[in-house]
Amino acid sequence: MKQNNNDPLSHNLADHFSELLKFRSTSAMENSGLYKILKPQIDRILQTIELNKNLSAASIPCHDFIRATAWNIERGNQFEGLLNTLSSHPDIKESDVLLLTELDHGMIRSQNRHVPRELADALHMNFAFASSYINLEKGSGMEIETVGENRESLHGNAIFSPHPLKDPFLVRLVNGKDKMKGKEKRLGSQAAVGATVMHPSGSFRAVSIHLDAHSTQKHRARQMKMILDHIEKMSPQLPVLLGGDWNTTTYNSSNAFSTIMGYWKRVFMGVRNVIQNHLPYPDRYFEKELFELLERRGYSYKNLNVPGGCTLHYDVENLAANKGLADWVPFWCFWFINWALARNEGRCSLKLDWFAGKMLEPHDERPCRIAYEVHDRKNPLSDHDPIILDFRLK
Repeated sequence: MKQNNNDPLSHNLADHFSELLKFRSTSAMENSGLYKILKPQIDRILQTIELNKNLSAASIPCHDFIRATAWNIERGNQFEGLLNTLSSHPDIKESDVLLLTELDHGMIRSQNRHVPRELADALHMNFAFASSYINLEKGSGMEIETVGENRESLHGNAIFSPHPLKDPFLVRLVNGKDKMKGKEKRLGSQAAVGATVMHPSGSFRAVSIHLDAHSTQKHRARQMKMILDHIEKMSPQLPVLLGGDWNTTTYNSSNAFSTIMGYWKRVFMGVRNVIQNHLPYPDRYFEKELFELLERRGYSYKNLNVPGGCTLHYDVENLAANKGLADWVPFWCFWFINWALARNEGRCSLKLDWFAGKMLEPHDERPCRIAYEVHDRKNPLSDHDPIILDFRLK
């Protein structure tokens, strides 16, 4: 693939993907002669923030508060439906900042779109996008069956705003597992991306965060600490809004064995008890370390989220979700999962998406809400529901 001089994330690494796929670990790859040749180009892609800052705030209504929406848009696969929701939903369309996670750039599973740029152009917003991964394959689960080839093969996170964005930054996080092992081989790691939003009522930093799913609870807390450490070193000190998919599944899913043991632990705790009292409230016990860290560092979260409001819903009849799980959970485990969920009509919901903030407070009359209504469960726009928050700067 030839480089596109108009795209700061363009590259010609795809010519070498077939060779890179032969490595069975990141260390083996990094010790190779091929990697040493490609490393400057790989580093450039993984350290670049694509920023569009040519637009003003003139097109959005002026409120006496700031509105944020956080949403994992699952690659941007349902692009037209996502765009329609972002531009027409009565609450979301008036957002001052969008913290979006899981955006593709040049992946065949999302029609090789540059999802962040196309969304920004259509919504007339500024954006900052950082690639988390250079994907060596088409994806995971059913995505590997997609017909066609990737173009740029990038996947990452972004922040959007109708207001000017300045001082963009990214925080590259440590991996929870070796991304060159397993069925989906990738270069890179999750990257939180942030910027200063120049809102008429005052400037604040907003950060779009996607923590690792296939990791331990302790590892997710470690990733959050890396983000907080980075922000604390920034100057000047400003109000901060964190938002995104933190993958607070309550599980240690770093490997199949840990996941299976986790399922058995929850059986002993009582399946219904876990579904009702822990999956919607991961901060109570299983993911407590992450949320205690936030509070110790001066961030509030309890008043910025819907108590017990879940944002991802698992159904045993969902073939796509099952096939994705099969990449890291042995197939025989599905019998156990189905058996456990049979007591809850084959369904359970998890609270994965969150806001947290420092030097800001929620709107008194407009609590955080979850936009469950944006899609039909039979044909969802994403596997996550968007969360919306109105707040003021202190």
